[in-house]
Amino acid sequence: MHADDEADPAGATWQRPQALLLNFFAAHFLGRTEAVYSGSLIDVLARVGVGEHAARSTFSRMTRRGLLERHREGKRVYLSLTEHTVNVLEEGAERVKQAVNRSWDGHWTVLGFSLPETRRSDRHLLRSRLAWAGFGPLQNGLWITPRPIDVDRLLDGLDVAENVKAFRATTLHPTDIHEMISETWDLAELSAGYREFLARWDSVDTIPSDEDILARQLRMHTEWTLLLRTDPGLPLEHLPSDWPAVRAEHVFLRMRSLFAPPANREVSGIVDRLPLPRPEPDNRSGHRSA
Repeated sequence: MHADDEADPAGATWQRPQALLLNFFAAHFLGRTEAVYSGSLIDVLARVGVGEHAARSTFSRMTRRGLLERHREGKRVYLSLTEHTVNVLEEGAERVKQAVNRSWDGHWTVLGFSLPETRRSDRHLLRSRLAWAGFGPLQNGLWITPRPIDVDRLLDGLDVAENVKAFRATTLHPTDIHEMISETWDLAELSAGYREFLARWDSVDTIPSDEDILARQLRMHTEWTLLLRTDPGLPLEHLPSDWPAVRAEHVFLRMRSLFAPPANREVSGIVDRLPLPRPEPDNRSGHRSA
């Protein structure tokens, strides 16, 4: 899912209905061939303050964008993830579990571009895609990220390939990596996001009996994934020794384990689902002719 698929991804909060819905599907229906009754989804979103009108508008928008697929059973409408959305959520699953880049190989993905003023819209979309993928602006028209990037996928749908150069590289003297990172990314803002997460979730050790566990889980998961959108995955060895993402990652994993069993039981009891036919296996193979 690209940055231009949503408005203002960087300014999103956990209350964003689309983010909440995707996190609900990721936590409870990823890997299942089932659709969920739209009324059940409205009830789930209502637990975190999303009204029915906003929920229905979100369903329609995500269906138009190819993120959800509609299924009818009598008078009821059920929604399932499209193959595209499943792929996006599966790719994000590992990132969600490991926010801290502890095994950086020393290489940067570097992407340079030059677009004339007459293509201002294309330039804006490209910059949005780059920021979404974890790139930071090293200097005008030159962006970097420590992550390996599928550049073809990054540029998919943008008519800018002829204006782009991309490669993997290492830094050389006299480049100071710590200085380069601090000039390219706002470490104070990143740190503040993790510290806010810790302030909300680090003190939670047990679940009160009167707690709406599903709402609690959904808020925590969504806040974490939106936080990771702003994190380029900078190498831990080049970050401050008290970098709060380390503690925040530990807290997220602990809270996810704490919330999952009761939340799963809650979903099993309240969510109406529709079994879907399993997709046909892809029998295409690379058999060579004799």
